Amino acid sequence: MSSNKGTTAASDAKKISWITLAFMAFSTVWGFGNVVNGFGYFNGTQVIFSWIMMFALYFVPYALMVGELGSAFKNAGGGVTSWVLETTNPKLAYYAGYTYWVVHIPYIASKGSGGLKALAWMFLRNEWYDSLPSWQVQLATGIVFVFFLWVASKGLQPLKALTSLAGSSMFVMSLLYIVMMFAAPMINPSATYVPLDWSWEHLIPQFNVQYFTSLSILVFAVGGCEKISPYVNKVNNPGKDFPKGMIALAIMVMVCAILGTIAMGMMIPAAEITGDAQKLFIANGAYECFQKLGEYYHVGNFFVVVYGACNAIGQFSTLVLSIDAPLRMLLDDESARQFVPKNLLKQNKHGAYINGIILIGILSGSIIAIQLLGSSAADIIAWLTKLNSVCMPMRYLWVFFAYIMLRKVGNKFHSDYTFVKNKNLAIFIGGWCFFVTAACCLLGVYQEGDVLRTVLNILMPFVLLALGLIMPAIRKKQDEAEKAVLH
Repeated sequence: MSSNKGTTAASDAKKISWITLAFMAFSTVWGFGNVVNGFGYFNGTQVIFSWIMMFALYFVPYALMVGELGSAFKNAGGGVTSWVLETTNPKLAYYAGYTYWVVHIPYIASKGSGGLKALAWMFLRNEWYDSLPSWQVQLATGIVFVFFLWVASKGLQPLKALTSLAGSSMFVMSLLYIVMMFAAPMINPSATYVPLDWSWEHLIPQFNVQYFTSLSILVFAVGGCEKISPYVNKVNNPGKDFPKGMIALAIMVMVCAILGTIAMGMMIPAAEITGDAQKLFIANGAYECFQKLGEYYHVGNFFVVVYGACNAIGQFSTLVLSIDAPLRMLLDDESARQFVPKNLLKQNKHGAYINGIILIGILSGSIIAIQLLGSSAADIIAWLTKLNSVCMPMRYLWVFFAYIMLRKVGNKFHSDYTFVKNKNLAIFIGGWCFFVTAACCLLGVYQEGDVLRTVLNILMPFVLLALGLIMPAIRKKQDEAEKAVLH
């Protein structure tokens, strides 16, 4: 009896509270860049309306669906790929894993630019870097990219800890910005602040073409909570405490989005963020905010240097992990490996999938080369931000697909937590989130007044996804050729 009690006590000690879960999810999902992008693309404080709608109609049900999926498949370690495998078949599971991997290709291409931008703000105060022609910026980005491909081929695991540390510090800086900005008028009342207009006309956005083609930015911002699915059954009482944690997460994200937007509105007139100024703000807005915060507190560029250092470490370590981790998730999975060309399964002495890394080099390198069409460093970063907002949310489609399939099979899988008890309503909500994600990705490809970039934004995801259809055909031919040799 005493042994059983001891085991139970040890098990309970390993459980986490719903508050801890909420903070873990918050640091995974949210970042200061989301506030900057929302402010830049949605006319300043007008984005508050859109944030509230996005949280209520998309993010909350998304997070709670992830909770149910994680609870139903608590022993499945492959995340979305495992959920699709359990509810459908290996071929669809491969497509889910492939999508998760391939949407990181534009993301990887953007990390080098983001890291160099952070270093420029740390050491050069950015003016010199932004004045460089695009070929010099992309040459530097290409060199950085090749170097980190080499680092990834060495299978360096300590970078995970470095990425986690950088992510935590960025999270702290995001919260610090809000607190210090609201305190600034009391500390330095003589400084210049932007008066906020709280009239109804100013708060409600204009529902025009630019508005709807920018919604992918908000979907991209609130996505990714499926990463915390392994922790669903580590919560004290999954049925009650997990939804509490997810609702707390939604409230925390919403509060930070709104307060961050208000703080930014006190610094920067939204009317100034139009045309080329919008691109400059998307690329440099976060640094400008911390620079201005330093002026309010009479500490010069101290906050810019700290934020730039945190961001540079975060961008470069995330670059390596984004090369390595999604590739491993795809190629380590037994259900997916049978559809992948055998050449990609080759590993070097460090355990890295060397041909897979070379393929990433070719695909992401092509995107870096295409960015030579950009006019400046700021223009390139703004373009990549929009491209990522189109590509990255495509992986969320598989989350909603897996949820719909889970609810269709009824009681086949036991879950300690159920988002919605009514089966038809649950399937409708899953379908709604699938539709919102797909619509925002499709609308996001449009670049107003720029036909070339619109075409490129359509072609890039199309080519990347088409490659996933070709791979199983190549593997089938390889298997048939082997069988022919054996016979």
